[in-house]
Amino acid sequence: MTPINKLIPWMCACGVGAWLLAGCATEGPSPSHIDKQPFGTAPDGTPVEIYTLRNDIGAQARIMTYGGIVVSLKVPARDGQLGDVVLGYDDLDSYVRNSPYFGALIGRFGNRIARGQFTLDGTNCVLATNNYPNSLHGGLKGFDKRVWKAKATLSADGPQLTLQYTSKDGEEGYPGTLKVTAVYTLTQDNSLPLEFSATTDKDTVVNLTHHSYFNLAGKGDILGHVVMIPADKFTPVDATLIPTGVLQPVDGTPFDFRTPTAIGARIGRDDEQLKFGGGYDHNWVINKAFGQLTLMARVTEPVSGRVMEVWSTEPGLQFYTGNFLDGTITGKGGIVYGHRGAIVMEPQHFPDSPNKPQFPTTELKPGELFHNIILYHFSVQP
Repeated sequence: MTPINKLIPWMCACGVGAWLLAGCATEGPSPSHIDKQPFGTAPDGTPVEIYTLRNDIGAQARIMTYGGIVVSLKVPARDGQLGDVVLGYDDLDSYVRNSPYFGALIGRFGNRIARGQFTLDGTNCVLATNNYPNSLHGGLKGFDKRVWKAKATLSADGPQLTLQYTSKDGEEGYPGTLKVTAVYTLTQDNSLPLEFSATTDKDTVVNLTHHSYFNLAGKGDILGHVVMIPADKFTPVDATLIPTGVLQPVDGTPFDFRTPTAIGARIGRDDEQLKFGGGYDHNWVINKAFGQLTLMARVTEPVSGRVMEVWSTEPGLQFYTGNFLDGTITGKGGIVYGHRGAIVMEPQHFPDSPNKPQFPTTELKPGELFHNIILYHFSVQP
């Protein structure tokens, strides 16, 4: 398999879609690398399935059709032992009853929209205020709570799962019928790329992202995880976590991760922005050209040696430090998820973009194609 440092420039030049769908000129994995099993029934009675994708070197991703959720993701540590690096549950019912978006596909609009309203083409669109007083992650029943149609295939780069969902005109208050495709691939070099595409029949807004909670140690808090984010600016927020509209330099603030820094080094500082979110829950403005596939973040866990790189074509990165995890959730294997027990790295457009004309637009019109690439690459440091 082509190393990531050689693969990324090729994807930028030729388009990741060609890489995902055609693969490299190598022999693909055997059929045993994809398994499908029933995984319960959604509240509306729709059967839910879970797919297990394994690559040739043993890494494993389990993804279910409910919410397109990554239920588990096992990658090696420095000693070669596989470990699950995402939070979640062992059963579907727990996801339905009480999930803070564990591992889910997020849409129609990821992150927050102020007061659950925006104006498009002169029409006021009203959304559910499910994160009062704002709308969050697509509303009461966003893409994370829908059952997606699935098709599993074997590409030359590894097993691949294509998920499709059609969001009807007016669903959760959003205009236009939106047809969405999300393609996961578990590659032979331990990358998990996710490619979104979408079309609409009316003017609408779209902001699709992924919401896995990562803990590269597998348990405990994430304060020792070392993070690098190549961003000179971030978007400060008000007390309800809505961006003020200003792009603030990170210089001299706890939000400067241009040099690798442990999460715990500054998260407890007496800083108004940290108090609003109870820690980091902000959007960083990545140093990049618009639409360019770029490194958004690098996370290192010193004890296990695991390293995660986050690449995307999106202009922003929402970095969240599990501030609302409080020990009331018992997840897979009986592990209690405590305060700051995971990080979320969400490449996306900026929060509240429909109400902030100075931000990169999230509008999608008929005849246009929404396209977003998110790639998580795992390796180990010596």
